[in-house]
Amino acid sequence: MGLFGKKDSKIVAQQTGKVVPITEVPDPVFSDKVLGDGIAIIPTSNTVVAPVSGTIAQVAHTFHAVGIEADDGTEVLVHLGIDTVKLSGEGFTCHVKVGDHVNAGDKLMDMDIEAIAAKGFQTISPCFLNTVLSHTGSVFASSPIVIIPRLSNFFVVALPTKNRSDTGR
Repeated sequence: MGLFGKKDSKIVAQQTGKVVPITEVPDPVFSDKVLGDGIAIIPTSNTVVAPVSGTIAQVAHTFHAVGIEADDGTEVLVHLGIDTVKLSGEGFTCHVKVGDHVNAGDKLMDMDIEAIAAKGFQTISPCFLNTVLSHTGSVFASSPIVIIPRLSNFFVVALPTKNRSDTGR
């Protein structure tokens, strides 16, 4: 519970992989925080899940990005790879559409990280929201990575990765 008895918002990792600061993303649009602050994951699995519960507000026609309006109003953008818009959807399979309601951890997409990397694109995937994040380490898709109390203070959490397997939801 948050301050004044309000429930905290949880944001889970959108992919299994290594979490890195947004400043390490090799594209100044992301690393300079032009789109806002966030984290990035270097994925080790093809599954992309919803980092929050909410409504799908946008799906790029090339499937390289998904926008979600969380149930609490937080706006979240998941961007898959660097310059992957140039793939015109190749390497991505979308499982949602605008207007769908998703729960945190529900499958949004499959991202063929091997095929995308073989075409010369980096698969590091930023996740932005209208709140500051700062966490590094390894995570699994659907692992909590941040808790955002209703007021602007928050705590970053990461669950241990040993003995966990990718659920592939």
